[in-house]
Amino acid sequence: MLRNGREAYWRRKTKAVVEARAKAGSMYDKRALESIKKGVRQWQETVLREWDVKAPRSARDFQTASAIPLKPLFTPVDVSDVDFAGQGFPGVFPYLRGVYPNMYRGRKWTMRMFSGFGTPEDTNRRLKLLLEHGETGLSIAFDMPTLYGYDCDHQRAHGEVGRCGVNVSSLKDMEVIFEGIPLEGVSTSMTINAPATILTCMYAGVAMRQGVPMEKLRGTVQADMLKEYIAQKEWVYPPEAHLRLVRDLMVFCTKKMPLWNYVSISGYHIREAGSSAVQELAFTLADGFGYVELGLEAGLKVEQFAPRLSFFFNSTMDFFEEIAKFRAARRIWATVLREKYGVKDKRSLLMRFHTQTSGASLTWQQPLNNIIRTTIEALAAVLGGTQSLHTNSYDEAWALPTEKAVEVALRTQQIIAEETGTPNVADPLGGSYYVEWLTEQMEEEAYKYFDRIDSAGGLLKAIKTGYLQKEIAENSYRLAKRVEDGRDSVVGVNKYEVDEKKPIDTLKIDFRAQRSQNRRLARVRKERDGAKVEAALAKIAKAFENEDANSIYPMLEAVSEYATLGEIIEVGRRAFGTWQEPVII
Repeated sequence: MLRNGREAYWRRKTKAVVEARAKAGSMYDKRALESIKKGVRQWQETVLREWDVKAPRSARDFQTASAIPLKPLFTPVDVSDVDFAGQGFPGVFPYLRGVYPNMYRGRKWTMRMFSGFGTPEDTNRRLKLLLEHGETGLSIAFDMPTLYGYDCDHQRAHGEVGRCGVNVSSLKDMEVIFEGIPLEGVSTSMTINAPATILTCMYAGVAMRQGVPMEKLRGTVQADMLKEYIAQKEWVYPPEAHLRLVRDLMVFCTKKMPLWNYVSISGYHIREAGSSAVQELAFTLADGFGYVELGLEAGLKVEQFAPRLSFFFNSTMDFFEEIAKFRAARRIWATVLREKYGVKDKRSLLMRFHTQTSGASLTWQQPLNNIIRTTIEALAAVLGGTQSLHTNSYDEAWALPTEKAVEVALRTQQIIAEETGTPNVADPLGGSYYVEWLTEQMEEEAYKYFDRIDSAGGLLKAIKTGYLQKEIAENSYRLAKRVEDGRDSVVGVNKYEVDEKKPIDTLKIDFRAQRSQNRRLARVRKERDGAKVEAALAKIAKAFENEDANSIYPMLEAVSEYATLGEIIEVGRRAFGTWQEPVII
């Protein structure tokens, strides 16, 4: 997917998906299907038509959020060409019905609440609070200076330190974040991309100081640079340079951190940027295939690294479309890895993914309504078979969440897990005429996008020419117009509005965080061995000059000597330069 020349596979695959359904032996009796077709026609011509005449006309056209047109009723006729036998069973290829045989009967999904704000001390207290309330995995958000690779005292960091996540400028900050939290007993996810290699080295550095071997560390670093160029826009270097760093991380972790998921392929940000569910599905999996090819180009075998590729999806308000998306994603991933890349090892075929409820669906109007939105989105993720889940807090459209809002968000997951009975059955909506039909539609549309991406010159060229970005922008505009025109309703925004002066209290981050971080960084620079830092930075520069060198080893040395995030990033800026995306509007 990174390079052109593979169009034939996707074109054949798209055609094969359609032809397979046409040839599939139906589990339904043909005479029964004909009877159902006749009954549906009679129902439409009499009952439905008469009702439509009497009922007030809706201005809304009925379609999914991805603009897939919807009939008023789905029956066995709509799924008569579905190969139910070929769907397999939970824990069996192609894993459409779940990656584990007993799904949540064996173990509930990991409840991993997104945390991180202010100073490392603030975040340390929040992490401990969540662990006390029953969270089963840690997830760290970082502020904008950290995401872009600036130290807290850089002029571009002024006013942003700790605002949208925790600030990390050196290993000392990471040590404070995890003070009193034994790393051998937790799984940690870090949402960091451009500086992902450096933050991974810092996490490993904390582990070494705790006496925890790197090979025992469990968790995930996002490191998904392809989606940064597509959607989130937080890059530092040109695409080729960042992909080289991802390659170095893949090779290093494969050898030294075998339990660490070193790329979390993120559709979440693609969706938050305005994509449809179909685009999120297709572009995320295209990125995934891109990382598969990156690993192969690095000389690794797929079976060595594929089990450590994880996924990160969005769950938003079109309930059934989200469930269909998750089901289709598992089948596509397993099928393509087996057919196109020749993967035989079962662990390498499993698509394991984290889900976060949609931030874009949250409204600052009537914010308590967001609790209901988050509940619906979380339920869709569970019914879709997620392995890990973060539920957004009701106040996040206003600011970083308060402790009370985070507790409500966590309790939302716990109530779904403990009180609804939803986890008792694997793939409980399997067999729904609508869900099965929609799953097939999502899969077919994704394959069409794979073909278009290769026709555009491959994934990297599709990014550099702005093709993917333009697709998302156009869909975002379409959705905004539907809300503006009243064809789609958002309660409290364009329907059932009320006047509110100050509906909730919010978390405020003041300049205390900036002052505190600047003082700590000044102490680090004063107390470290400057000569050792310069020597370590020179080793990184030398590694960057040699395409075949692995830059993670000198990075580990540099962070251990307390070289700062900004200093290491600047070495890369000198080596690789910067990049500007194409204009698409």
